[in-house]
Amino acid sequence: MGIHAYFRSLNELERIIRCPGKFKFEEHSVSAHSWKVVQYAKTLADIEEKHGVTVDWKKLYEITSSHDYGEIFIGDIKTPVKHSSMELRKLIQQVEEGMVQHFIEEHIPEEFKAIFRQQLREGKDESVEGLILEMADKMDQVYEAFAELQRGNTEKEFIVMYRNALVKIKHIDLHCVDYFLNEILPDMVNEESLSPIDIKRITEEALAL
Repeated sequence: MGIHAYFRSLNELERIIRCPGKFKFEEHSVSAHSWKVVQYAKTLADIEEKHGVTVDWKKLYEITSSHDYGEIFIGDIKTPVKHSSMELRKLIQQVEEGMVQHFIEEHIPEEFKAIFRQQLREGKDESVEGLILEMADKMDQVYEAFAELQRGNTEKEFIVMYRNALVKIKHIDLHCVDYFLNEILPDMVNEESLSPIDIKRITEEALAL
């Protein structure tokens, strides 16, 4: 089927719902998540450049726009499950990467296979672009969980998601992390909320870890 198979498969990302099995005021698809990650990453990269950091924009767009493509094959596995152990995380990653590679071998024309392997690779690493992807991915977890908590959703999983994402962000070594924690997060926490959940306290506890 050639590259048509790849383009056609993108529709499936619209039907995969994040954080399945839990009550949510607002559903988010993997496709919508990926789009938001790209938007976050653009601004985060701009902040890095303002601090004199060189950003490979082509690489950044490739890894942010495609970072969850493998979920077409395995679905969205809840973050607490996925990260419950390093061994499980590696196994899930191996399965996901293996299925992506199989898809490329099965459907992508030979002349484009190397390009697709590059674009659909695991992008989170210690490079500036990989760290920005990690930051942007965690930011969307923060925003998704925050929106649920703010509306009064008492599902414990959203509290865990919010807290764990903040802890992870705090330990990413980027200039944009400081900007997020000092400029953006306070605006979020200070928004009016009728929620019975003390979001400010949860935030302070997470940042103290």
